[in-house]
Amino acid sequence: MKKILMVGTSLNTMGGIAAVARVYESTGLFERYRVHYLATHCDGGPAAKLRIMLCAYARFLGMLLTGQVGLIHVHVASHASFWRKSGFFLLAFLCRIPSILHLHGGGFAVFYGQQCGPLRQAYIRYIFNHVSRVLVLSSGWQAWVSSISRNPHVETIFNPVALPAGVAAWASRAAGSVLFLGKLGKAKGVDDLLLACAGLAQRCPSLRLALGGDGDRAAVQQQVEALGVARHVDLLGWVQGEQKTRLLDSCRIYVLPSYFEGLPMSILEAMACGVPVIATSVGGIPEAIEDGVEGYLLAPGDVAGLAQRIEQLLSDDALAQRMGAAARRKVERQFATTAVMPLLEKMYADLGMPAV
Repeated sequence: MKKILMVGTSLNTMGGIAAVARVYESTGLFERYRVHYLATHCDGGPAAKLRIMLCAYARFLGMLLTGQVGLIHVHVASHASFWRKSGFFLLAFLCRIPSILHLHGGGFAVFYGQQCGPLRQAYIRYIFNHVSRVLVLSSGWQAWVSSISRNPHVETIFNPVALPAGVAAWASRAAGSVLFLGKLGKAKGVDDLLLACAGLAQRCPSLRLALGGDGDRAAVQQQVEALGVARHVDLLGWVQGEQKTRLLDSCRIYVLPSYFEGLPMSILEAMACGVPVIATSVGGIPEAIEDGVEGYLLAPGDVAGLAQRIEQLLSDDALAQRMGAAARRKVERQFATTAVMPLLEKMYADLGMPAV
């Protein structure tokens, strides 16, 4: 019996692709559709990454030769993620196996337009043109893919989020608590967030910014000390599981001032927990957050605006609570697994892979 081969980073890694795949697994998708998950990337050094990639290709070739593969669903992002996985598409084309290119990562347009020459761009277009479906995370990304590819099957399916049974009482949330989850660095707007925190420290003495994520923690700590905000900032390292749940249940604002994004899982998780969000209007974020409804949207790099919106929500409990409730309702309608997974399952069925 043929299987769906899903290709992506290891489920144990940090980052958005692994988070999405874990949600897929938690819904029972892998059992219902005979999905075999194949990791091509892991955390660790170059040797470990090369080894897992070579093992993945060997496993794929073995499955092809024994006729086990009925569909491949490949999660890709920019740079090495695309180059590493593009061979899976070429082998699928050769064997006439349907394929889904699932585009993640907000920097792909810059990667394609500014960091690839004509030959690499032509190769990328070839892959996009010949897959059975291109799956994107927002209408904006759908328009961009359609601008470089003649593939008529470019479809938008949002990232799914598991919906908690309820949300924490607002009174139980810590006063002044602001949460960020993601890779620590300029691309995620951490520098801007710390500058905004420095500007607010005197006006909001209860401000407490929790930074959860991997990245260059030493550089962030140095900036925290240089700005004199050490007593307002907690560097938590990478958080997951129960620790993440506790943070989302205890914060009053979630902030992600990124410069590039697809559709961040962390924003959807915060919304599902009834937390108002302050973010930038990049990638698919405007499809999750309507400015002034579920939170606020800013231009990347708007430090003054970021500080103003944080202060506004910290000083107005009724406003923050109302936005958090609206965020929860938005997730229930559009981003919960019950809303998203049927769309993916229909795509599988349309490509010849119905449920067991």
